[in-house]
Amino acid sequence: MISRRRHADLLRWRRRVCNILDGAGTSDRVALLVHSVLVVFVIVSVGAVVLESVPELARTQETLFIVIEIVAVTVFTIEYGLRLWSAPDHTACADLPPWRARLKFVITASAIVDLLSVLPIYFALILPIDLKFLLLLRLARFFKLARYSPGMRSLAAVLEAERKALLATGIVLFGLVLVAASVMHLVEHDAQPDKFGSIPAAMWWAVVTLTTVGYGDVIPVTVLGRIVAGITMFMGLMTLALPIGIVATAFAQEIHRREFVVTWSMIAAVPLFKSLNATEIADIMRYLRAQTIPAEATIVRRGDPADAMYFITSGEVEIALQSGPLRLSEGQFFGEMGLLRRSHRSATVRAVQATKLLVLDAADFHALIERNADIGRRIEAVARERAEVPGAGYGVATDVAD
Repeated sequence: MISRRRHADLLRWRRRVCNILDGAGTSDRVALLVHSVLVVFVIVSVGAVVLESVPELARTQETLFIVIEIVAVTVFTIEYGLRLWSAPDHTACADLPPWRARLKFVITASAIVDLLSVLPIYFALILPIDLKFLLLLRLARFFKLARYSPGMRSLAAVLEAERKALLATGIVLFGLVLVAASVMHLVEHDAQPDKFGSIPAAMWWAVVTLTTVGYGDVIPVTVLGRIVAGITMFMGLMTLALPIGIVATAFAQEIHRREFVVTWSMIAAVPLFKSLNATEIADIMRYLRAQTIPAEATIVRRGDPADAMYFITSGEVEIALQSGPLRLSEGQFFGEMGLLRRSHRSATVRAVQATKLLVLDAADFHALIERNADIGRRIEAVARERAEVPGAGYGVATDVAD
């Protein structure tokens, strides 16, 4: 019985560690703290590696650099061990045996980066040879930031999704390098045998020209060579625009898709909209916009025109009523009375903590209740109930609309 209880406790702790390291929820303060600490260690350790390359700093601050490295390696080693231990609780590995889940984790790109960021240090301690070139792999820690950056994760997803198109443009670019080098070899090898005497030698000029770098160390001197060079430059501009356009378009689509999913989930989580089907939610998405409010920021002020109502999807707000402060949290909404009465705000509302809202502007509010009479009736019913509560004249919601 005791061993089973200990095993259950161990599994529970492992799941908790997995949630903390993976940041299962932005509202998890422990996960946010751990991620913040890890990000600080990454930035400090990478900065130390860069500054250590300055001879004067390496000589005067040697002890500081050693301490930073020891602490960083210790933290990153513990992090890697905990990630490896909690790998069976990852969503992608839920159906795998523990050993296979850990093996799958080890070969992921993020795990390889984690390992490369600490492994050279252990090699340097064990092997009696100069491994300075391996120690430069400490800079791989910079890529650990991708785990905590949604933007970098989106970019990585874009590169993965468009890898075939990017590979095709790379093949086209290499083909242009080969053709340009071959043609330039034919027209310039007699005039400049030292620079265009062979196709491999001419490929340096082709690469520099197609990428529009133009070092000027190798240039054509014949008229025909300059004509070929001009055509090559234009081809380079057009070819390099292809991968840029592919990545930019795919990145914009990825961001739009993520925003769509986030907004959809936020709307579906609001109790007032839970009974709606997918078509109705998609229709409401045209009216609502997401907004993130930092802690202690004022959302609306007393006396301002009532230009919107707000649905709380996460966080907490406080309304300054004459009868005392009132706090609303996830699933509740406020500001509807001002819209129904077409009046001014009668209370100031501020965010107690970082809060995510869905904002419904006044014009869209009236358009929505006209299009969806059921939602309009429910909002008005809640407003009437609150009007009977002392302090409800301040135009805020004191309960969730069911």
